[in-house]
Parts: sequence; C-alpha cells; structure tokens
Amino acid sequence: MKSDIEIAREAKLKDIGEIAEKLGLTEDDISRFGKYKAKVNHRLLEKLKDRKDAKLVLVTAINPTPAGEGKTTTTVGLGDALNRLGKKAMIALREPSLGPVFGVKGGAAGGGYAQVVPMEDINLHFTGDLHAVTAANNLLAAMTDNHIYHGNSLNIDPRRITFKRVMDMNDRQLRFIVNGLGGKANGVPREDGFDITAASEVMAVLCLSKDLEDLKERLSNIIVGYSYDGNPVKAADLKAQGAMAALLKDAINPNLVQTIEGNPAFVHGGPFANIAHGCNTLIATKLAMKLSNIVVTEAGFGADLGAEKFLDIKCRIGGMWPDAVVIVASIRALKLHGGAAKESLNIENLDALKKGVRNLEKHIENIKDIFNIPAVVAINQFPSDTQRELDYVKKFCEDKGVYAEISRVFSEGGKGGEALAHRVLELIEIENDKKDKNNFLYPLELSIKEKIEIISNKIYGAIGVDYTKEAERDIEILEKLGYSKLPICMAKTQYSLSDNPKLLGRPEGFKITVRQVKISAGAGFIVAITGEIMTMPGLSRVPAAEKIDIDKEGNIFGLF
Repeated sequence: MKSDIEIAREAKLKDIGEIAEKLGLTEDDISRFGKYKAKVNHRLLEKLKDRKDAKLVLVTAINPTPAGEGKTTTTVGLGDALNRLGKKAMIALREPSLGPVFGVKGGAAGGGYAQVVPMEDINLHFTGDLHAVTAANNLLAAMTDNHIYHGNSLNIDPRRITFKRVMDMNDRQLRFIVNGLGGKANGVPREDGFDITAASEVMAVLCLSKDLEDLKERLSNIIVGYSYDGNPVKAADLKAQGAMAALLKDAINPNLVQTIEGNPAFVHGGPFANIAHGCNTLIATKLAMKLSNIVVTEAGFGADLGAEKFLDIKCRIGGMWPDAVVIVASIRALKLHGGAAKESLNIENLDALKKGVRNLEKHIENIKDIFNIPAVVAINQFPSDTQRELDYVKKFCEDKGVYAEISRVFSEGGKGGEALAHRVLELIEIENDKKDKNNFLYPLELSIKEKIEIISNKIYGAIGVDYTKEAERDIEILEKLGYSKLPICMAKTQYSLSDNPKLLGRPEGFKITVRQVKISAGAGFIVAITGEIMTMPGLSRVPAAEKIDIDKEGNIFGLF
C-alpha cells in the first residue's frame, strides 16, 4: 500500500473557499493561508449563538501501544462516513507538535485514506499557531527575568519561579538548565528548564478560552512564581497579558482544512493528553457545533487520559457533553497488552488477546458505567487480523453491553467506516434520562487529594495514592492560596492505566505516586504529575527526523 504522504499528495484537494461554502461561510468569514488552508473568525460564535448545537461524538481509545490503534484515523474516517450517509458532519482535531513529528510518534493528520490534508503543511508549521504560543510563553518568561534584573519591585524569589520557557521540539538536554550566567549584564543566574510547547499553560489557555477577552483574562491569571513572602506573582503583575494576547490574536481563530474526501475539518490547538488536557480548542469545537449537524472530535491517548480530561475539564468549562463515545482498539494492540511480543503480532494468538482485551474492558466501563455515555467500540482492522480474533472481541464487547464494529477507514476511507457510522447514528438518537446530563467524575468542592484519589481509583483502578513530600507541600500551599476548587489534570504515562508504563493490560493492586502538584491558574486546573512522566520529551534512538527529506522540487518525503 502507498505511504500516507503519497496518498495525501495524490488527493484532489478542493479550494478552501469551496470547503467554507459547504459550511455556509463566505470569503469575509475566512482568512486564507494559500489555496487549501484558512482561518475562520472566532467571532462567528457570537453571531451564531442562537443556532442549535450539533450532536457531539467523542473518539477515544485504549491505552496506546507501538502496534497502533488509529484514533485520529478513525475520527477522520468516521466523519467521512457520516457525510457519505448524507449527514452534515464535521471533524475537530488537534494540531500536530513538531516534537512527535520528528520523534517517534509521527504526525497527527490521520492515515491511509482517512487523512486531513494538506498533510505536509498540517504536520510542519501549519498556520504558525504553535510558534505563536511559543512566542507568547517566552515573552512572559523574558519579562519575568527582566523584572528581576531591573530592581525586582515585585520581590520575586528567583528560586521559586515556576513558569518555564518552551519550544516545539523534543529536547531532553533542556529539561534542567542554569541561565543568566556570564556576569551581571546577562541577568540573574538561576536554575531553569524548558517544557515542550504542547505542555505549556499558554497552550492550555488558548485551547480553553471562549473568546479574545477570555483569553486575555486567562493569560493575566498565569502564575509565574512566588515572592519572598510566599505570594503568587501573576502575568498581570508584570503587565504581560496584553502583549501575549496580541501575539495570539490570529492563533485563536480555528484552522479550516479538509479530509481527503473533501469534507470540512477544524484542526486547532495542540496539547498532549499525557502531560496536558489533550483536546482541541473549545472555540473550534463549539464553532463546529454551530456549522454542522454532527461533530466528531477526539481526545488524546486512552480514555483514562484524554477522555477523562475532555469530560471533567473541557466539558465543564465549555458547557457541553458528548452524545456518544467511540472507543478505538486494534487486535494487534490488544495482543500486545496481553503479553504478545511485537514481532509476533501478525500471528493469531487468542490467549494474548483474551488477556489484553481487559484493557479495553476498563475503558468501556469508564465511559459506559462511570460517565454514563452511550459507547461503541471501533476495531481498527489490520490485514493480519483473523476472523476468530475479530469475532472474539465483538462477542466480548457485546457481553459488556456495547457493540463493536469493524473499521476499514485506513484502507477504504469513509466507505470503510459506514457500519461504524450507522451504529453512531443509533447511539446519538437514543433518548433516555441519562442523556444530556453532565456526569462529571467529581464535584469541584472536594479537596485536591480527594479529586486525585477519585480519578486514580475509579478511572485507573488504583488501590490508593502515595504523595511525595514535595507533592504534600505543593498541595498545602495551593489550598492556603485558595486554589483547591479547580479540576485536576493528571500528568501520567499514556501506555498504562497505572503510572508505570510497563504495566500493560488491566493491572491490579497498584498505587499512583504523585510527585509534584502545580497550579495552572490561567488554564483553570491543577496539574498532578505522577510517576516518571516528563513535560519535555526526548528524541528516540532512531528519530523519525532521520527519514524525513525534501527533493529539489520541494517535495517532502518520510512524513507519516
């Protein structure tokens, strides 16, 4: 089969004005970035506020593995399938970060015949949103150090600056640094470090803001550190929010592109779900819900991370709730969760499948029983899957009270997702007492520890939570400052339900270790950092960058 980039390059793209027209938009509503990309004015939300909201479908997955699950591919293919069935459907995705593109994960534009295009542009720089976030973030960092250098009237303690610089690249060398060296003219020496842009609070603020004014207000509330007296110092104290918002004035507008089949898609915002909240922008999702009848969106990694944060953070802030959830799994990934070796995944192995399917079982329980949302499992089919393996998973899901449908969108595009689309349509049309109720996992009034423990126990299946001394101290400080009534954003490995990436399947008898707790006052949540998770990833031994190249005609190769 052809590579993703070859398939994308052969697609006959429509002019972006034609895609906008399908949504009822005019040239005055968009700002073009060439022929196939545009930004849509976010102020349209206010004009369309009285229009009925579309049905909302969330796509999530089992815990990811190197075998592949295909969550974004399924999202794109499902959107295409719904349009093939005559529905006015739109998809809403996150933007790729250059870190994974050049690292090990690859891009985030789908795959095969279920992609958003132009694929090369989307994966490389796109419309510059991540660079704008990087610039706004680093402006605040520079203004913080500049304030200290020029007299420090805010009495900022250089040892308690919590706000880091960022870059949109995997670079472990920058996790812990010392800056300000070289004499008095070069600043005040202090320990510092970099996060990846996708994990920054500025990215979270962009993704959770409702409009430009809300963006500026949230930026003003970002805490950069603490004074010698222990009081939080905010971006507003440094008078930085206006300039930061100015840098983000275009980035706040959703990016409009298309699928290979010519259907509209918003690709906007790019937080990771293991170290951030992992959802595309609230503005893009809400605008899509005004411009279409069905919106298919995705949340990063497994349902223990992206879906939980989508529901408990994004839906809580945005006043929305999904009508149905699609849980993506593959036979290969389930066998890997069951202990099969990666090199043997092409061989039928029902024993490994029966063990690994318990990972899927937990995600079904979380969505269906804990959050009370109608769900369907999408089995992303690979050529090596045997009929016995497929039948086993389908029967297992039916015994758990959900249907499982085979998805062939990677090889067939929207046509290969029609069975899944029919099942989704059945779910979103269900009327019962549970629908349209926000069944949040916890009330905000609970303490920080109580909320962390509910997530750990109910969603992950942990038997308890251990806190380091640093985490205990962090929690005590935040509660004294009055920040305890915010939702929790867990930073945890994506590979396991636990905080240990080696515990695959459905581990039991484990505890979650919280080693640090940070406030993201601008974004409006508290980050609990668990296990060994890092907020600045590193490149793999053989990074994807080694295979990416460009010829003399400007054609890019090696992206996936």
